[in-house]
Amino acid sequence: MKKYLFIAFLLCTTFGAYAQKFAYVDTEYILKQMPEYKSALSQLEGASKQWQQQVDQNFSEIDRMYKAYQADQVLLTDDMRKRRENEIIEKEKQAKEFQRSKFGPDGELFQARTKLIKPIQDKVSDVIKQIAKAKYLDFIFDKSSEATMMIYASSSYDVSNDVIVKLGYKPGSGN
Repeated sequence: MKKYLFIAFLLCTTFGAYAQKFAYVDTEYILKQMPEYKSALSQLEGASKQWQQQVDQNFSEIDRMYKAYQADQVLLTDDMRKRRENEIIEKEKQAKEFQRSKFGPDGELFQARTKLIKPIQDKVSDVIKQIAKAKYLDFIFDKSSEATMMIYASSSYDVSNDVIVKLGYKPGSGN
């Protein structure tokens, strides 16, 4: 009987030794501690403020043009009215294009953010992976993101190829 209890005890402790190890990081806190991140944010904020001032200036000019047009509208001929309307429309198109070129999804601010922030984030990510491997961690989660996000996972827990095979496909075929 003691022999069976001893074997059961050994099995339980052995399975406990193979438990997955988890950890978390707060990347927002980490980034705020880095001077290069603060510098990059400062550069982005400066560019953003400068461009926003230009956008505001452009739309103020359009507003001024429109108010002047409304005030003069009764005195203008049809031809002059059309010309002024077209000037206002063209100016508004230019202002919106400028705004999109600076703040749009492919705008300069997004590109500058990618250029300045991504290398810093990659540096943090690489260090997190090094620590995960050194401490034999299987998963690391980021607590600073809105939805808890996994930022490191040991490849030994990736069963993607198993799922692909079970679905009847060949892993790595990319079809």
